[in-house]
Amino acid sequence: MNQINFFAEHEAPLPKDEVRILSASAAPYPDRQRLRVAVEVTPFLERPNLLLLVHDEQDELVGEASVIATMHASMEFTLHLRHKGDPAGAHSLTVELFYETRQPPQDRWIEGFIIPAVTDETFVDS
Repeated sequence: MNQINFFAEHEAPLPKDEVRILSASAAPYPDRQRLRVAVEVTPFLERPNLLLLVHDEQDELVGEASVIATMHASMEFTLHLRHKGDPAGAHSLTVELFYETRQPPQDRWIEGFIIPAVTDETFVDS
């Protein structure tokens, strides 16, 4: 009997213990108060949870979001940042993937990014 495959081999949904983060990125919007965050995880059979955390140079939490039982393997979010002053400088985005418990997370991705200073000519709204 022939087997019918509904997914390409690399797109087949995985059991929850094999689900991983494939990529994560953060890019500041021109207002420097929001981030465009993209996350991609492996295809899954059971819907995972995600926690997104943004820290500044002083390791202060300046943004966060929880995603409960996502339906999508590729996601984009807008995160609002809560800075007390000028947000310019180095930051990190941490994405944690988990199911029942977050301690420890099943997978973690950490990505660094820079929020440019207002005078930085490389940051022009196009």
